[in-house]
Parts: sequence; C-alpha cells; structure tokens
Amino acid sequence: MELVRGLYNLRAEHRGCAATIGSFDGVHLGHQAVLARLVEQGRSRQLPVTLVTFEPQPREYFAPEAAPPRLTRFREKLEVLQHCGIDRVVCLRFDDHLASLEPKKFIQRILLDGLEVKYLVVGDDFRYGKARGGNFEMLEAAGRERGFPVINMHTFCVGTARVSSTRIREALLQGDLSGAALLLGRPYWMSGRVAHGDKRGRTIGFPTANIFLHRTLVPVAGVFAVEMHGIEDQPLCGVANVGNRPTVDGTRSLLEVHLFDFDREIYGRHVRVSFLKKLRPERKFDSFDVLKLQIQQDAEQARDFFRQAQPGFDDPISKDK
Repeated sequence: MELVRGLYNLRAEHRGCAATIGSFDGVHLGHQAVLARLVEQGRSRQLPVTLVTFEPQPREYFAPEAAPPRLTRFREKLEVLQHCGIDRVVCLRFDDHLASLEPKKFIQRILLDGLEVKYLVVGDDFRYGKARGGNFEMLEAAGRERGFPVINMHTFCVGTARVSSTRIREALLQGDLSGAALLLGRPYWMSGRVAHGDKRGRTIGFPTANIFLHRTLVPVAGVFAVEMHGIEDQPLCGVANVGNRPTVDGTRSLLEVHLFDFDREIYGRHVRVSFLKKLRPERKFDSFDVLKLQIQQDAEQARDFFRQAQPGFDDPISKDK
C-alpha cells in the first residue's frame, strides 16, 4: 500500500482511480463496508483503489479543545487499511486553504484535477468544502458531467443502531470492550514503541513494558486484561494500565503492560496491545504499598479472565506441548 502525502506529490500514475474520501477514524465495520464496495468495483474496472483522508482531522482543526479522542492514530489507521485491499492512501493536510475551498472547487481540485476519479464511493454522512457545504448531490452532478459513477453507501447498522466512531467511543468509555469489538470487527487496540520508564514496577515484582501514547486524549483509561502482539508468533497475555499514574504523580498518558511469565527485554520494539476486558478505573492510592497490593489483585483478576477465555492458560503442561 502506497502513502502519498499532499496533492503536490500526486504524479501521473496516481490519476484515474476508484476512490473514497473521509476521516475513517477507527476503520470500523461501517468504513469496512465502504471499502469492500470500493475494492470490488476497483478490481472489476481495473482501477487502482485510493483512499483520501486528512491530517489533522477536520474536527481537530476547527475545535481542537472539543475534538473527541481518536480511536486510531494515523499510523494505526494505516496498519488496519493494509488489510482492506487499498492500493493507495492520499493524506491531505487539513489547513486554512483546504478548509476555505468552496465545495465545487474542492471537487475540482482534489477529485477531478488531482485524482481524475473514475468511480467514487462515499459514506452517507460525508460533507466537504467551506462550512461543510458540499453534499452527495453535488458529487453526483460532477460524476454525471465527467462520466463516472458516484455511490452513496447508506447507514451500516449493528443491532438497531448505526455503526459510528462516536458509538464506539461511548462503548469504550463505559468499559464495554466486547461491544466496541463488535462494532470495529476486531478487539480495540493501540500500538507504539516500548520505551524505558522509571522502572518502579520492577521493585515490586511487576516489570512493565511502557508505551508512550503520543495522544492529547485517549479513548480508554483504567486497568485491563490485554494481549500484546509483535513480540512472539502468538500474542502474550498480561495486565495493563492506561492513564497518568496519579499515585506516582504522572503527568502524561502512558500505557504500561505487565506480561505474565515473561522476562525478556523488548525496548524499542513496536507492539500492538489489544484491550479485552476492563478490570477497574484508574485511581490514586494513598501509598505505593497499597498500589502494590492492588496490582497483585489486578494481575490475578486478569489471569482469571484468561483462564476462562483460553483453556490451558497458566497450565505449564499445556505450554510445553
């Protein structure tokens, strides 16, 4: 999958494509339905499949203080898209110039002059151009004029409600990880590189892999049963804390993962952590000793979860087979 940053990097070989455009935060089941339709049509028409997205996301540009936490950072979004059949991602910088484009100029500059779109799929809530004034009817008119189909993918529902990034954030906020996974089509995960921490966990028998999240806001917080991918062929089970570590006066969001029965150094490794069950909220304890007792309870609770979910977990005989 090719990444193109900015319209100025588009070349002749990038023009003439089947395309979609949007933020695609989370790449959830609704997004996947759009992408599946796009890939199917792109292949049948022998067109490369292109996804156009934005950095920062429009809501972050217009009202950064009110923008919700992202489900996926840009790198994480690309990791998911790698498995969706997309040939190319075009990432546009969302700035004053892009935000002020009149809808018809947006269509002309990006979709017609920039990409020479031959087939276009958009979600039912897609708006674009100055003051979000562009709608599906304007895209459809441009398609008729230039001779390419414009398809509106209607609401994708799970149960009786529409799948959306907002609905997934609400599920995560409530600790409903199975509900979020149902809407995403996979467990919710975050990724990052394992970094050196203050090593307090080692002093109490709970060494942690520390992953700085590089996010202003995080959609999950608390203590979780997790799996870590990217170290061994099979995921490693553990218990994790996401938050600011108030007991030790932490100041920035950190993901700390204690892996069960694991003692290798993995500094510098890029890993993915899947959140499977929320055990409790993060809270401040009166002392480090009280925190230590709580971590022991958290670890045992997480082990109980994996014993129920994975027959043979914690069984040394099963591990040797």
